[in-house]
Amino acid sequence: MKIIKFVFLLLLVGLFTMLTQIGGVLFLLSYLLFRKSKRNMILGFFGLYLLSTFILVPLLAPHFGREKIKTNERIKVHMFLTQLSNRNYVVPKMNEVLDKVSLEIHCLDANFPFWDGFPLLPHLSHNDGKKLDISLVYKDETGKTVNRKPSRSGYGVFEEPRQSEYNQIAVCLNKGYWQYDYPKYVTLGTPHKDLSMSLTATKNLVSQILKQKEISKVFIEPHLRSRMKLTHPKLRYHGCKAVRHDDHIHLQIK
Repeated sequence: MKIIKFVFLLLLVGLFTMLTQIGGVLFLLSYLLFRKSKRNMILGFFGLYLLSTFILVPLLAPHFGREKIKTNERIKVHMFLTQLSNRNYVVPKMNEVLDKVSLEIHCLDANFPFWDGFPLLPHLSHNDGKKLDISLVYKDETGKTVNRKPSRSGYGVFEEPRQSEYNQIAVCLNKGYWQYDYPKYVTLGTPHKDLSMSLTATKNLVSQILKQKEISKVFIEPHLRSRMKLTHPKLRYHGCKAVRHDDHIHLQIK
């Protein structure tokens, strides 16, 4: 029985670490301090976690070269859960780039606050503060652009290739890259699935981003790049080993 409890404890520590970077250590600390009372352990964990996430981590992150995404009336983090799980940290240069873009930007996953090389799953490269996913721009049935997104997470509702467009998704899936459309499982619900991508507004946003000299790469699915008639050396294809990028745009800086 003790072995089972120990294994379960390790699994929880691993899960909280994978999801939030700091959660595993704080859960283990709460367990050591309050293990005689399950109620106190749970309350202690949540208290420590909230204190760390909203007060301690923002103070410590600059020592690791990172800071929170600076939000304002134009720059927003799409989901509170992103902030709660410490997935909203970037290097200062990324904040400078976002500030130069005059259009509204809705940020999705960025990076964890500490240590280069620490993975931000399920992303392959969000591990150095220089990567950021942003949302496509969406419109409603009247054609008006809106702040809402098709899914709660901002991921997983795709702008599928048309019959006349090159279907890179089918190519990757047929090659056995089963994870390519994995984001469809992380929508957290699709309350606004009637929305569709605004071609003009998304093109304008990508065009402004590409003008920033600090940007090194922008990933977007090939059929959307063709649909927007965008050609630029910084526009790249991410490869079948990643996930599809017709539900978000990936930015990275030098």
